[in-house]
Amino acid sequence: MSDSFSKIGFDHNWPETAVSLTLDLGPFETVHKWKRMPDCDEFVGFKRSKHTIVAHQEAIYVFGGDNGKNMLNDLLRFDVKEQSWGRAFSTGQPPAPRYHHSAVVHESSMFVFGGYTGDIHSNSNLTNRNDLFEYRFPTGQWVEWKFVGKTPVPRSAHGAAVHGGKLWIFAGYDGNARLNDMWTISLLPGEPRTWEEIVQIGECPPTCCNFPVAVARDSMFVFSGQSGAKITNNLFQFHFKSKCWTRITTDHILRCAPPPPPRRYGHTMVAYDRHLYVFGGAADSTLPNDLHCFDLCTQTWSVITPSADSHQIPSGRLFHAATVVGDGMYVFGGTVDNNVRSGEMVRFQFSSYPKCTLHEDFGKLLETRQFCDIEFVVGPDENPVRIPAHVALVAARSQWLRTRIRQSKEARDKHLEKVFGSSFVPFKDLPLLEVRLKDAVPEAFEMILNFIYTDSIDPTLKTGKESATSNRVVLLIMDVYRLAVQFHMRRLEQLSVQYLESIINHRNVLAALANATTLRLYFIKEFCLRFVVKESNYNAIVMSNEFETLDQPLMVEIIRRRQVPHVRAPVEPQFDNTGTNLEQDMELFVRSIGKEFCDVTLVLEGTSIPAHKAILAARCSYFEAMFRSFMPEDSTVNIAIGEMIPSRQSFDSLLRYIYHGDVNMPPEDSLYLFSAPFFYGFTNNRMQAFCKQNLEMNVTFENVIQILEAADRIQATDMKKYALNLIVHHFPKVARMPRIRSLSRELLLDVLEALADDMSDSKLQDLSCTSLNSDA
Repeated sequence: MSDSFSKIGFDHNWPETAVSLTLDLGPFETVHKWKRMPDCDEFVGFKRSKHTIVAHQEAIYVFGGDNGKNMLNDLLRFDVKEQSWGRAFSTGQPPAPRYHHSAVVHESSMFVFGGYTGDIHSNSNLTNRNDLFEYRFPTGQWVEWKFVGKTPVPRSAHGAAVHGGKLWIFAGYDGNARLNDMWTISLLPGEPRTWEEIVQIGECPPTCCNFPVAVARDSMFVFSGQSGAKITNNLFQFHFKSKCWTRITTDHILRCAPPPPPRRYGHTMVAYDRHLYVFGGAADSTLPNDLHCFDLCTQTWSVITPSADSHQIPSGRLFHAATVVGDGMYVFGGTVDNNVRSGEMVRFQFSSYPKCTLHEDFGKLLETRQFCDIEFVVGPDENPVRIPAHVALVAARSQWLRTRIRQSKEARDKHLEKVFGSSFVPFKDLPLLEVRLKDAVPEAFEMILNFIYTDSIDPTLKTGKESATSNRVVLLIMDVYRLAVQFHMRRLEQLSVQYLESIINHRNVLAALANATTLRLYFIKEFCLRFVVKESNYNAIVMSNEFETLDQPLMVEIIRRRQVPHVRAPVEPQFDNTGTNLEQDMELFVRSIGKEFCDVTLVLEGTSIPAHKAILAARCSYFEAMFRSFMPEDSTVNIAIGEMIPSRQSFDSLLRYIYHGDVNMPPEDSLYLFSAPFFYGFTNNRMQAFCKQNLEMNVTFENVIQILEAADRIQATDMKKYALNLIVHHFPKVARMPRIRSLSRELLLDVLEALADDMSDSKLQDLSCTSLNSDA
């Protein structure tokens, strides 16, 4: 590879240390591992629920709650480093025993607000509080704050957060009704101790209690909770600066992503890195123990699968408490089955990898339309629309379109053969492939392309403030569904049906019914008919203006269906969830079916590797710049990573990452590829983070020979030294590994030298011991 290319694709905003491999060789916890901590002994503190926990430095503090018999006001301390329980030192008058209070940390103090006090077996003296206590960690002193002016109504089961040096209190229960007001007070020294009621704007959550809050990105997040008939599984975001609420919703987007967690109360939610983690709570009549994760960047939910070596996954519970220390979440206590209080402490190991940008990278490729090599001519002959795209992405995602591309390529080759006498024409002189789609609606096909490139469709993206339930959007998604069926895209078929069933309402159902009839989408027509004749819907729909303009046959069908509702419905499409997503399709494409669509050849130490220009350019700014400005005449590119030529195995790992985001690879490949994100100009250093962790956690005597060879090849001195030390300490096992026989002469000499050094050190220690014994 020429020197003129050696700087292309570098992101100069990356720190210089981005290409420096510095390893911390353990010990480590496995990512997403649950681990049981020592229980809190009864003589230290009771098992409990409805308590609070906070983290300060390397300790966790538990306050209050109830043990099933009495309310509590003891303060327990869990030393994270020593993994030991004790009672926290305290002086002064502590808060009265209570539960459903809140506790937050600001600088070197814990602040406890409100809650329920009294005898839990008697209703006569149960009281909500609005007092505020400060516990100062350095001195162990409790201090009650006194206020000037108006104060929040006494409450329990509320939410509390700290931001900008202020305590923020939201919603809760006042003994008679649920609330959704918000108050704040400054925690800074010298500031007046005056409460301020916040005028909230935007889409505020309903009155609620027993919900968690988490602070991230200058915002407070609230998820679900007890809201009576209004209880939902909505996630709300409060922007501290603008004092504006936003309901985070992605209902208007079709995409391959899990739904939000079911509605619940008594759960916990914590923030770490770019994620919110929701655990436990009561979801209707169940106590789930799955861990849900919300990605603040992509605004998608996922369910975290615990690692295989998780000691004990905590059982479902409610009214427990959770906090974050370092890179782990600690969950303590709660009410488990049969109203039993728990004294368990469990730890969950977070992951904090940079996000996967596969979907974003391909989405930008579609948006910029760079390196397009095919045009779809969409719509009727008299007014067609030309839509450019990329053969590699389209062929990977749809078998039907792949066949049409083959046919177009064969037709072009015949034309070139006829005109030039050969189909082998320089790439820059090749005309674009052309595929005719006469029956497709251009706007619907554009949405299909969005799904092909990103696994998602936002029907409202180009329509501004148009509602996702408007007639136009409903009709458009029907066209998308029709094309998904034609193109054999099972996952998109399923998502389109689910989307239509979720957005059809009183205002759009008749338009949807008419269009489903025209397009012969009989099961969607059946869904619309059932919706119309429902007891709660029928009168309002039949009396609407839209019903008056409906075609007469449909009017008759609705009336007859109302009279005889139990008509046998047409067979609905059966979705078995076998549809594939973007990653799965691209994995199959690079492994097998993509070879016939290659348009560039990568050469690694004389071996030719077919590839796809659009994919490489979308994922690597190095290739984007090369193909845009310096594309070789023969479409052949020699491969290196800086001065180093990677092994074929490691380069295959790199291609898997480029094509479908796969980060699984042998540790020795991680050595070769650690600097690849920097050199090739990936969007972020996600691959580098996985390479580093792979090396830190997975170098063993079984693969140390491969690590030694890779470290020697790329001149990673520290890693080579670590590998030699590992070989010396496990030499009886390593010496019996078949791989050692293929080591080069130079590396065998390095191993022998390391063994000699170790034997010399041992001999010196023995001589030293002998000398000491003789002196004695």
